[in-house]
Amino acid sequence: MHLPATANAASTHRLPLRPALLAALLGTAFSADAQQEPATVEVRGSADAYDARRDDTASKIVVRQEDLLKYGDTSVVEALKRVPGVTVSGSGRNSEVRMRGLGSGYTQILIDGERAPTGFSIDSLSPEVIERIEVMRVAVAEFSTQAIAGTINIVLKKAVKPGQRSFKLGHVRGAAANTPDASLQLSDRRGRLAYSLSASASRPQSSEHSRTLERLLDADGNVTGLRGIDTDIAYDSQFLTLTPRLTWTFAEGDTLTSQTVYNFYRYKSDAFSRDDILQGPDTSLTPRAQQRDSIWRMLREELNWVHKFGGGVKLDAKLSGMYTRVSTNANSTGVVPGAPAFTVVEPADGWERGVTTVGKLSSTASAGHVLAVGWDAGHSTHDAVNYKRRFPVPGRPPIDDERYALEVSRAAFYAQDEWSITPRWSLYLGARWEGILVRTEGNTFDTAHARSRIWSPLLQTLYKLPGDTGQQLRFALSRTSKAPTLLSLLPLRFASTDSSQFNPDLAGNPNLRPEIAVGFDAGYEHHWKTGGLWSVSVSQRRIRDYTRNVLTFADGRWTSMPVNSGDATTRGLELEAKLPLKALIDTGLALNLNASLSRNWSTVDAVPGPDNRLDAQTPLSATLGADYTSGRLTTGGTFVFKNGGHVRVLRDQALYQSVRRDLDLYALWQFNPRLQLRLAASNLLAQDRERASDFVFPGAGSQHTQTLTPSHRSVRATLQMKF
Repeated sequence: MHLPATANAASTHRLPLRPALLAALLGTAFSADAQQEPATVEVRGSADAYDARRDDTASKIVVRQEDLLKYGDTSVVEALKRVPGVTVSGSGRNSEVRMRGLGSGYTQILIDGERAPTGFSIDSLSPEVIERIEVMRVAVAEFSTQAIAGTINIVLKKAVKPGQRSFKLGHVRGAAANTPDASLQLSDRRGRLAYSLSASASRPQSSEHSRTLERLLDADGNVTGLRGIDTDIAYDSQFLTLTPRLTWTFAEGDTLTSQTVYNFYRYKSDAFSRDDILQGPDTSLTPRAQQRDSIWRMLREELNWVHKFGGGVKLDAKLSGMYTRVSTNANSTGVVPGAPAFTVVEPADGWERGVTTVGKLSSTASAGHVLAVGWDAGHSTHDAVNYKRRFPVPGRPPIDDERYALEVSRAAFYAQDEWSITPRWSLYLGARWEGILVRTEGNTFDTAHARSRIWSPLLQTLYKLPGDTGQQLRFALSRTSKAPTLLSLLPLRFASTDSSQFNPDLAGNPNLRPEIAVGFDAGYEHHWKTGGLWSVSVSQRRIRDYTRNVLTFADGRWTSMPVNSGDATTRGLELEAKLPLKALIDTGLALNLNASLSRNWSTVDAVPGPDNRLDAQTPLSATLGADYTSGRLTTGGTFVFKNGGHVRVLRDQALYQSVRRDLDLYALWQFNPRLQLRLAASNLLAQDRERASDFVFPGAGSQHTQTLTPSHRSVRATLQMKF
């Protein structure tokens, strides 16, 4: 779908490229360094002894694939809920991964260092195709600084093990779940050519039942209306991921790598609702049946060239192209009291095409310094059409098809220096400039532009206390941001079937500005030679131009629109411990214990308290785990706790989320080096999920809605064969 562009509209909204001068000057400095005699560089230890958590100045936690595979999870989201400092809200495609308890864009999710395309769900990624996950509490200049809460970088498999061939077959079974899955890993080397293929497929099927109770009260607190709603939903999804990779090593040492990612995702849901009017008149417009069928496809190709100039200077450049398409068909059938039944059919199609170039020029020629400058630029187009068909809806005018398109141009330049001042003290200095231009046009609104420029200075430092104690201190200062989502910038109204304060129409706002946060992180770590760890860290972010959704009522319909609304503050405390039993007593028992605790506080200035927290922030989360190995048997378990509570999101609206307690267990038996069986049990406590919402009509009464959704236990069996 192509929309006619406004003449010369884009020509007056180009991104300034002045920060490129900084990159050019630093690049010249690198060339000068390369002509000098190479300096002696301190080597901290062998590759096996190196620990990024302990040794990197820029703090990060690296989760290896073997940790992701412990419980036989079929999606990376399920594995992430056990990572210290990370919480997962929702389930399935509606899952949201959070750091510091914050979601909705505060936590940046990257795939191989780049943002995932619009509509991509990391729930579709299997741990089988992932090499590692990097959890970064503080931003670094090399990656986008749109990371107020932090960054989770998912690195796809790159390591080539000659002659590796393995196949996994698994199945998840529960009272309301049935998921078969399979994965294949192949890699080898032929002379200068190395190749690998990771493939995974699964078909999750599940169902859920929920009971909602809606209560209306007048200004005196008397109940005037009471309605119960029973909803049954059946889900059927299909996932397929292919990641072939080819690497050619030239005689001079250069490498050229082709990385292809193909992702297919189909999501189907079938919901049916039944109303039970317990008190008061039936005046609502309620969908009785809803079906949704969405197909999402992505193809991404990346070429990566690495060239070593000599003298410690290296160029790492990437060029990638991406294409996605999503097709959705949604049908709703309902009734209006006293009127015939109606049907709403809303098919939609969307496309995204983009090209990106990323590069880094680094130098280790200066004694004690690892210098780097780089760029990240791209252009993408997003086209969509929503077909509207209503047959008929009483009291509703017909709606024409909606067509819209977005063009996104972005450019970023950065410089950073990792400086080993002394053997005990290291300093990371970085700065990143990012510019984004979004152009929107459609057949129901005027063309609009949104532009942002963000300058992010960054500092991190690591100091190792005297003596061979393993104790060290960290401190960081950062300026980060949260950019508006593309859909939030569209000047469109997305109508809900039943417009209410709990299910309003959604409207975009092309005048939204990015949120800007300035903050600090400080921490203490104690690393033991036996592999143990104890750490504590504190943090604070002061956020300017905080974005919140404002609810309005006009012409008989409720509308929610994002607006910039003052400032907000968030603070956090994180504790983590890893304790091998041999660190306490002299024993050969291979028992490892781990625990973490995260406590978060936040306030939104524009919303009166109490409980005026950011984005329904999770106030408290904790994990407790153990792993034990004896011969061929490895067993373990993890308990995850996530507190809920009330959140005041508007002056007249508050939400409630129940406490979550999850207990998972696993056992791995290795028959021989080529065959192993993994068994796991999830959600053993089977705790029901509860959520509620309260809305006050000033001077007229209030409405309370409470929903209870039972959850179920499930078991997994995974057989892995190497051949």
